[in-house]
Amino acid sequence: MAGRGRIRAADIATVRERSKIDEIVGEHLQLKRAGGGSLKGLCPFHDEKSPSFQVTPSRGLYHCFGCGVGGDVIRFVQEIDHLSFSEAVELLAGRTGVQLQYEDDGGRATAGPDRAHAGQRARLVAANTAAADFYAAQLMTPEAAPARSFLADRGFDRQVALDFHCGYAPGGWDTLTRHLRGLGYTQEELVTGGLAKESSRGTLIDRFHRRLIWPIRDLTGDVIGFGARKLMDDDPGPKYLNTPETPLYKKSTVLYGVERAKRDIARGHQAVVVEGYTDVMACHVAGVTTAVASCGTAFGPEHINVLRRLLMDQDEFRGEVIYTFDGDAAGQAAAMKSFKEDQRFVAQTFVAVEQEGRDPCELRQAHGDAAVRDLIARRTPLIEFVLRTTLAEYDLDTVEGRVAALDKTAPLLAQIKDHALRPAYARRLAGLIGLPDEAEVVAKVRQLAGGEGADKRPPARSRAPQRSPEDAAREVEREAVKAALQCPELAGPDFDAVPPEAYTDPDYAAVAAAVSGAGGAAGATTSGAAWLDEVTQHCDRESATAMLTALAVEPMHSVGENDPTYVNALMARLQLMAAERELVAIKGRLQRTNPVEDSDGYMKMFQKLIDLEALARALRNRAAGGL
Repeated sequence: MAGRGRIRAADIATVRERSKIDEIVGEHLQLKRAGGGSLKGLCPFHDEKSPSFQVTPSRGLYHCFGCGVGGDVIRFVQEIDHLSFSEAVELLAGRTGVQLQYEDDGGRATAGPDRAHAGQRARLVAANTAAADFYAAQLMTPEAAPARSFLADRGFDRQVALDFHCGYAPGGWDTLTRHLRGLGYTQEELVTGGLAKESSRGTLIDRFHRRLIWPIRDLTGDVIGFGARKLMDDDPGPKYLNTPETPLYKKSTVLYGVERAKRDIARGHQAVVVEGYTDVMACHVAGVTTAVASCGTAFGPEHINVLRRLLMDQDEFRGEVIYTFDGDAAGQAAAMKSFKEDQRFVAQTFVAVEQEGRDPCELRQAHGDAAVRDLIARRTPLIEFVLRTTLAEYDLDTVEGRVAALDKTAPLLAQIKDHALRPAYARRLAGLIGLPDEAEVVAKVRQLAGGEGADKRPPARSRAPQRSPEDAAREVEREAVKAALQCPELAGPDFDAVPPEAYTDPDYAAVAAAVSGAGGAAGATTSGAAWLDEVTQHCDRESATAMLTALAVEPMHSVGENDPTYVNALMARLQLMAAERELVAIKGRLQRTNPVEDSDGYMKMFQKLIDLEALARALRNRAAGGL
């Protein structure tokens, strides 16, 4: 941040306070209530089948118990958008209306960042947004008549074009470039953002010319790139041209229409995957508001991960994904390819193919909005479609054909992720092939699946291992440091009264020492992410520092969040363990002390023993009140 100072700490705190972490995270994945005031979802930073990503809005923190990432809302924006700390604060400040002020090392006010030093992502998003507005304005010019005709011929009027912010790239070599340069964007920014490219002569020219334009947005709604459709016969380029890979635009993760579909995908637990921009438009106009499409590449694993997070794709919240394909050979090949990736979903997958081979846009043109909705409603399970497509390649009137068909399709059934469906589809396959012995097909599928689905639970008489006293102590210590981080006002002096050296676990001892270094739980003047920051600064044990966010997010075992009765009993239990260990030590010293030779020392230890036993009794009563 040389040359422009650093952001004032008070402004950072204001940005953190005003940025609701559940709303920011919720733009990237679906969150469900997890109890204790927390929310959970599928982690956006690693692939997982069950949700381990937890958000605690009351403390402004998140943590993934699967991969270990965690922090506050600023850290989340840093990680999800690959930004520096300052860039993330500036982005959130823009969203929340916080006017940032900058200062030097001496606390003196300095000028804010100039345009040349602003964060790259913010600059590229701004340039793309300005380009989208420019293209949209060009759509209304005489030169753009072919683009307007293209949309009208497909049933999209001016209002639909405005809703989807469609645009037109004019024919001049550098019309957009000159416009954006006039707004202050640099040549490097336009090339980096994929908006322009260098000609063979080294001059800057627009990437798109004489094409219909669709702006492509990320989950948050930021414009990150464009799709462009050829309109003129003398255009030598491909039919569709997309923004190249940029710091913003990663085609393997981008889904057109996802920003407008995400809420209905989450609400209805359904996603419809179509093949093109006009198909997305047709579906949304027709009322199928969960439609998305890949951009410039095939629908692949990373696209699946995006949808899984939006669907909350796990056993408790099973939804459905519906693929639409053309009815031709290419569409069938796409369906077969999709089945190979299908096992990544927990959701049930379906395919919707129009009988005459029309895509959703063509179907809407021919038969109206209702026909599009009906196409999606008449979906077929993907495995059923794959079986029928595969069997069509064999002569099932011959013994050889039936055997070959079984050898080809049985392995497909063995891949079905839902074990309960395998026997049913095995029997279905037997009927489709014409085999009288259904049990033979079921057995073959089970054999190919490796016996999966069998009951692997331990015998009924087996018992879980008993917890050791050390384990019980560590559990109390973990709960105690969680309380000190999550509700220091309740943990207070009771937590501070137990010294770090009284802890049995070195990591929890280091956390307790860090709390003490930050002024103690009783002295905490902040809470949530700000309090966690203070404690982190005083934690000198790497393994303890790594678990701080988890401890600040992981729910305590109380009935309700920040339950005073529970925390009071917990602190009593923590103090009791320390007191009991001291009692054992004093009893040992008393046994080793000669009461005749050291009567004063003996009597002092004996009195301390009596006081400690009285304290232990009181603590046991307190601990029994809430644990």
